[in-house]
Amino acid sequence: MPELPTPDPSFAMLTQIRKQIERVFVGQEKLVEYVLVAFVSGGHVLIEGHPGLGKTHLVLSLAETFHGVFKRIQFTPDLMPSDVTGHSIFDMAKQSFQVKQGPVFTNLLLADEVNRAPAKTQSALLEVMQERQATIDGVSYPLPKPFMVLATQNPVEQDGTYPLPEAQLDRFMMKLLVDEPGLEDEILIATRATRSGMESLAPEQIDTVCSPEDIEQLRESLTSITISPSVIRYAVQLVQATRSSEMTSYGASPRASISLVQAAKGFAMLRERDYVVPDDVKGCALQVLRHRIRLTPEVAISGQTVDETVAAIINSVEAPRQ
Repeated sequence: MPELPTPDPSFAMLTQIRKQIERVFVGQEKLVEYVLVAFVSGGHVLIEGHPGLGKTHLVLSLAETFHGVFKRIQFTPDLMPSDVTGHSIFDMAKQSFQVKQGPVFTNLLLADEVNRAPAKTQSALLEVMQERQATIDGVSYPLPKPFMVLATQNPVEQDGTYPLPEAQLDRFMMKLLVDEPGLEDEILIATRATRSGMESLAPEQIDTVCSPEDIEQLRESLTSITISPSVIRYAVQLVQATRSSEMTSYGASPRASISLVQAAKGFAMLRERDYVVPDDVKGCALQVLRHRIRLTPEVAISGQTVDETVAAIINSVEAPRQ
């Protein structure tokens, strides 16, 4: 049996980041894992959940672990594209136009309730998410590194919202659902917040683990993670199965195949391995695929959910044996 490669010691940095976040973000271990996988894989995340579940708290905590810059945009119906990317203003003293960069010039951007802004403003995020640059008055400006968008939407209140188009959804590597904490976790949150004050759960309590430069090095080292042709084939077969399934009216695009392979590598890195196993692919397939398919009217009427459909598709594809 061939010797497995020795994992890069820097991979342990992700474990340290996760432990620091979990000091102040209680009861959502899987959510933290998937956000970190997307973060190290260079992807963006759409988070769906009810208000008050700590989505902003999570992003602030992540920024604190690598001393990153965090900015937030509250999406509203009157938000303009220039409010996202920035604009030029005339400086009377200098008698020239000066560029005022928008909130996208950051490391972590929280796009809060992204479906409340009209399509024109939502589309301003497309170039930012895909190209890692923003265009202001015809001039493109690169964004800081690392850069990640975490967008949120409320699954309950749909009045006055603008559903994200497929092209926008496809830019997100993952869609994550935030559940309410369990009884014991919520008791712990309430106890810590009322006994020691909210300061005990504040992101400022987190120790800085690394720098933005270290995160960039981790992202670059993702290319060194070994993934066999059979595992890549398995990932692509999962994506193609969403297109051929009788339960879907359309399936995931080839961009989903790229995202799934990248996420599987990130999953392996989080486990401090420099090789990918089929379970890494299967472990993040639902999160990568759930926002990229549409159910047929018959399946939707039957009450079967998107997650149940994706799970059935995943189970229908045989994983390679390693």
